[in-house]
Formats: sequence, structure tokens, C-alpha cells
Amino acid sequence: MIWFKEFTPEMLNSRPKNHIGALLGIEFTEVGEDYIVATMPVDERTHQPAGILHGGASVVLAETLGSIASYMCINPEKHIAVGLEVNANHIRPVSSGFVKGICKPLHIGGKTHIWEIKLYTDKGKMNCVSRLTVAILPKPQI
Repeated sequence: MIWFKEFTPEMLNSRPKNHIGALLGIEFTEVGEDYIVATMPVDERTHQPAGILHGGASVVLAETLGSIASYMCINPEKHIAVGLEVNANHIRPVSSGFVKGICKPLHIGGKTHIWEIKLYTDKGKMNCVSRLTVAILPKPQI
């Protein structure tokens, strides 16, 4: 297991709700040995004007998954995880239902983590592939 401690979807979903992930309806559904899964509805919150999933909403799901995965790998008493770079390739349009993101590590180092996040429609077709690079920094002393 790559996680700093044991996590459950319920723990991840009980985070404070004053963030973009909660506004878009992102919910964690699975925590595996080296991956996490979350879903996001495709509805008026996540549509672009043409009535299909906004690419930025897909990136929010991808960055949420990768950022949380990095947080799950570090000691939060000593470190913080912050996004450095995110990219996404949008493969097919989605107009309704939900998308499921599966986040797996490509690299987990002491100073950076790199995550691959694949998004799938509720019919199981990949609609987006993304990569997130996260910096691991010392926790600021307040």
C-alpha cells in the first residue's frame, strides 16, 4: 500500500465542503492499494454552453483526485502537497450521467508525485486522460 495511513471513501468525502470539488458534486467511491476512484455528475454544474461536459470540469476532477492521492501519501504533520502542472486530453463528449475518474501513480518521490487520471463515462468509455504533477513541500510553520 502506498498510503501514509488507511483511508476510506467516507473519510475522503467527509472533508469540508467549501471547495470546488464539492460544488461540482465530486464523490470518492473507492480506495485501493495504489489507486483511488471518484465520480462527478455531468449536469448543469459541469456543462459548457453546448450542453456537454466542460473540459475544465474534467480537469477539476483529475486535479482533485491527484491532489488527494498525494495528500494520502504524505505525513500531513510534516508536508503539504500542491499542484505543479496538469494536462488533459479530451477524447469524447459526454452530455449526461456521470464520469468516473481512476487515479494511479506514475511516480512517487520525496519531492514530486506524478499521477495518471483516466475518466470514463457511465457506459465505460474513456472520455479524458490527464496527468498531474504535485510538489511535496515542507509544511509552513504558522
